[in-house]
Amino acid sequence: MGTVVLGTGSCLPKKILTNAELESIVDTNDEWIRSRTGIEARRIGGKGEKAYQLAANAARKALEAAEVLPEELDLVVVGTISSHMLMPSTACFVQNEIGARNAFAYDLNAACSGFLYGYDLADKYIRADRSKKILVIGVETLSARLDWTDRNTCILFGDGAGAAVFGYSDSDRGLIDAQMGSDGKLWNLLCMHAPKSLNPDLEVEGNPGAHILMEGREVFKHAVRAMEEAVRGVLEKSGLGMKEVDCVIPHQANIRILKNLADRLEIPPEKMFVNVSKYGNTSAASIPIALDEANREGFLAIGKTVLFCSFGGGFTWGAVLTKW
Repeated sequence: MGTVVLGTGSCLPKKILTNAELESIVDTNDEWIRSRTGIEARRIGGKGEKAYQLAANAARKALEAAEVLPEELDLVVVGTISSHMLMPSTACFVQNEIGARNAFAYDLNAACSGFLYGYDLADKYIRADRSKKILVIGVETLSARLDWTDRNTCILFGDGAGAAVFGYSDSDRGLIDAQMGSDGKLWNLLCMHAPKSLNPDLEVEGNPGAHILMEGREVFKHAVRAMEEAVRGVLEKSGLGMKEVDCVIPHQANIRILKNLADRLEIPPEKMFVNVSKYGNTSAASIPIALDEANREGFLAIGKTVLFCSFGGGFTWGAVLTKW
């Protein structure tokens, strides 16, 4: 008995930016990108594809799959670091777009861990009130938050949205356990400044603009270690071992991180769902996009034990274990 996924959905921008096309934008090449990241292409938002619009389209698909009407939703939570406005929240725009008139709505900022933080929140709301139906979305339009002259970051990220509707089931399915973490000491290794302050007394020294800054090698080390610890922690709490996990859906950061994590945790390749080659790193949208694809492609099945794990700027990280 517990919190289950009632339906999933995703939405990707139409424009595909390949590695070959990036060669004309920045000093890089297809072989260099593939060998270091596993990424072959990423989606780039265009007109009519702002963050809330992608999120709303993903939400509609998730609601249809869940057979839940928008007005039945009690809460809309959106994980994002790239909303087109600071206020109102992306969640409020989505609420209006889909007609979820009875829901309250807010955003959360946990970077790439945003969807898992939202998943954990949804579980706690539903444990408190089993009648609740909650929509959790991860969405990013990171193409608007990249320095397109910095080959260390612009090759990695893409745009997209994924969504899931959560509710209660009195079957033996549901969330088994979760473990979330954060560490603000290392914020400067992966960060994004706000627009420059209009109050000179509150200016941030050295603010280069509102785009992603990253120390890739350092982030790699912390990402693998934190996700490994989160996974081991949630397995220990649940009393399960990795051999009892049927499917793993990790944050799609880059293929080297995923391979390193799989080696440390002894995850067979056939158990891990990977789509980073098609979309790159879509931050908060990464896991829900992968979840929707895995769900629709039959990678998941009722009764399977599914593990999610993520790591993002903050630093933030987490792992969720559920019986599908």
